Amino acid sequence: MASDVVNLKQFRKRKARDEKQKAAEQNRISFGRTKAEKNLTTALNEKAKKDHDQGRRIPSSDKTDEQD
Repeated sequence: MASDVVNLKQFRKRKARDEKQKAAEQNRISFGRTKAEKNLTTALNEKAKKDHDQGRRIPSSDKTDEQD
């Protein structure tokens, strides 16, 4: 009939440690990009914006001159 004795302090510490490890894993996935990956993303975004702007027929600065 004797059951195992559980130390609640150790149980709480183990549970808190496990929760911290799960949060750390999520952060590694979310924020763990290298500098090269960040630079590549920035460069691709700038190139896409430049390509999009090149497709305009009238630049945005000339639009106000023609309306006057």
